[in-house]
Parts: sequence; structure tokens; C-alpha cells
Amino acid sequence: MPSERRRARRVLSLVFLSAFGLVFAFMSSPAHGADFALRIQVKEQFRDANGKADNQPVAGVSISVTDATGVEIGAAETDETGVVVIPVPEKADYTITLDESTLPEGAALDPGSPAVQTVTEDSFVTDTRIVVFFTGQSQSESQTFFERLSQRILDGVRLGLVLAMCAVGLSLIFGTTGLTNFAHGEVVTFGGLVVFVFNMAGLSFLGFLSFLPGVSEQGTFHILWAAPIGVAFGGLFGWALNAAIFSRLRRRGVGLVTQMVLTVGLSILLRNFFLSRFGGRTRPYREFTLQRSWEIGPASITPRDAVVSLLSLVILVSVAVVLRYTRLGKATRAVSDNPDLASATGIDSERVIRLVWIIGGALAAIGGVFRGLDEQVSFDMGGRLLFLMFAGITLGGLGSAFGALTGGFVVGIMVEVASLAVPTELKATPALLVLILVLLFRPQGILGKAQRVG
Repeated sequence: MPSERRRARRVLSLVFLSAFGLVFAFMSSPAHGADFALRIQVKEQFRDANGKADNQPVAGVSISVTDATGVEIGAAETDETGVVVIPVPEKADYTITLDESTLPEGAALDPGSPAVQTVTEDSFVTDTRIVVFFTGQSQSESQTFFERLSQRILDGVRLGLVLAMCAVGLSLIFGTTGLTNFAHGEVVTFGGLVVFVFNMAGLSFLGFLSFLPGVSEQGTFHILWAAPIGVAFGGLFGWALNAAIFSRLRRRGVGLVTQMVLTVGLSILLRNFFLSRFGGRTRPYREFTLQRSWEIGPASITPRDAVVSLLSLVILVSVAVVLRYTRLGKATRAVSDNPDLASATGIDSERVIRLVWIIGGALAAIGGVFRGLDEQVSFDMGGRLLFLMFAGITLGGLGSAFGALTGGFVVGIMVEVASLAVPTELKATPALLVLILVLLFRPQGILGKAQRVG
């Protein structure tokens, strides 16, 4: 009977991996080699009666791109989101020109945002270079430190909720198996990309579902349909990773260091696979991209981000309740505390670990969807959050799900507030510095318990 169950799980793993390949085979055209582009945005810096700023997209503005010799590379108009993407042949010097005559009546470029801007080859940090034109009044004017601090704290709360949700699964896997999973960031990316496939790329063979509201004849799904599908795929992906790889390694007695090194290789493999199918550009979901912000005191937030934050909070509270009061939660905490003792008391440790992988994959996928709604989808969106997740679970307490909730939330706020004192590119540095200090002076974290070693 056990061997039959193992064979059944193996077959299910192969079926899921086949479905995984099928979904990504229908993704937008693969990026054969380099895929460079200029992503140009035109935004109006709107100010209300209280002087609060709120960027809004400007559609229908003509943009042209020329190379260093003056040859035109491409030209197009901004869409309803105020964005135009113009492919370029290589990383090089380019001149971007905005036709001011195509601006809306009464609109003018900000003095600090000239109509002609240049980018250099060295400025291409990624394959897509972002250039922004602003109209209206500069936001830097009449904005107090308290307003900027309030906005950063609010943004930090949003980031912290997403980090906490992603970090819970990572912490549970570490607590129940002792495995440090460096591929967890790619599970986050996987969830975001699966939703993009269903929402934007479309699966034509699912066009027969077009009788459902929100499903087109091209097989694209409204984000409210695509998101639950992505979460389900994330849970199945976590289950498949455990069934196909890590449960076998545990049965063979393979050491945790070897398994950890394997997760590093798996992370590199998945990231390059995502890059080959998705390309290096960041891309938005179809819905909820054009919204005017709500004012909350001195800060602002879009309705989309407010709903995402509320859903994140509900999900995190639900996870905390499940871990605290249900049989599954108690069994999970028992396995995390002492796997051998938990098995001796009749708890099926392998079943608990299997469920932890599923839950962790689903939570990571939710985090990927929410992050994609916030900052668009990219092939490395989860990888860029990975070390912040590690900082969160280390700060909260390694192996503690409640510690991951607390630590992820604190790290998110710390990262955003840090941007007031350091350049935006370095805003994650203080969080990583805290990670080092916690490991030096309180390695058990905020909610962890000190243990004697040796």
C-alpha cells in the first residue's frame, strides 16, 4: 500500500509538471537572447486644495526615440496608463523626445522634466530602461518631512504585509524540515507569472469558457478569476517540489546542507526559465492599473492597494488562527518543535510537511499576485524579495510562523522609511544590516527562544 501511494504521488507530480510546462508554453513569445526596451511614462503631478500630490497618467502623448546618430528607432503614443514601450536593438545611448503639442490642453511639462531626455548605455541596469516625463507642479515643492514620512510608513505597511505572507511559508518549511529554501522567491514569481498568463497572455484552448463573466474568447481571464487560479497553481507547485524532490531526499537521509545547495541551483534554474519565457521587461496586469489615490491624512493610497492590504491582513490573521487553534496548526507547531517526539505521539510528520509545502506555496503565490498588482510582474520579482524575507524570519525568530509575521511586517516598514535617508536603490541595506545585528546579538529573534547548543 505505501508503495502504491508513492507511485500515485509520483504520477500526480508528473501530471502537474506537465501542466506547468503547458501554461508557460502559451506565454507571450520567448525572449530569445536579449530583449531591450525603453519604458516611457508620462504623468501629471496633480495637487488638491491641501497641496497633496497624486501622479496620474497622461494618455495620447507622442514619443519618439533616436539613436546616437539621429536615426529614429521607434515612435508611439502613450496608452491609457500613460505608458509606451519602445523596443531598442541594444544597450546604447538614446534620445527620447516628447512632442509637447500632443499634451492635453492646458498641460505643460514641469521645468525639471525637459521634453528631450537622453539615456546612456551604462544607465541600463536591467534590459528595460524606465524614463518618466512629468507635467504639472513639482512634488518636491511644499511637501513636509512629516508628509513624506507618513507616505513611507503607509508604503512600508503594504510591503510588510506582502513580505509577512511570503515569509510565513518559508519559515514553516524551515521549522518542520530544517531546510533553508533559497528557491522560495521563485515560488513567489511563479504565482505572479501564472496569473499573468491567464490574465494577459491567454490560453486559447480555454476560450470555450467565454460564457463565464470575465473570460474572453481568447482565453484571457479577469484578474478576479486569474488570481485564485494562480494561488491554486502555487499550492500545487509547492506540493510538487516536495513530492518530486525533497521528500525523496529526506527518505534517503540526504543532509540539509546538500538540500540547501540544491535549492540554490533550483532557484537559478527557475529564474532563467522564467526569463526565457517571460523576458526581462516588467508588465502590468490588465485590470486596476488606472486609479486615483485616496487621501488618508497626509498620505495617499489607491483603492487597489487598500484592498490588497486589507486582504493581506485578513489572510495573515486567518493563518495565525489556523496555526493557533486547529489540529493542523497544533500538529505543525509540534513537528516544528520536535519532529521525533511528534511522530512518537502519533502525528504523521510527512503528511504535515506535505501540507506545509502546499500552504507555503499558496501563500507565496498570493504574495506574488499582490506584488504584481503593486509593482508589475517581472521574472525576478520574488528573487528580489528573498533576502528581505530572510531578514524578516530571522528578526522574528527562525522557524516561528508568528515570528515571520512580525519580522516581515517590521522589515517592510524599515525598508520604505529608510528611503528617506538613503538612495532608493539602497533602501534594503538597513534591513540587511539589522539581519546581521540580530544574528550577532539575538540569534533567536524577537519571538524565538534561546537554546543551549552543545
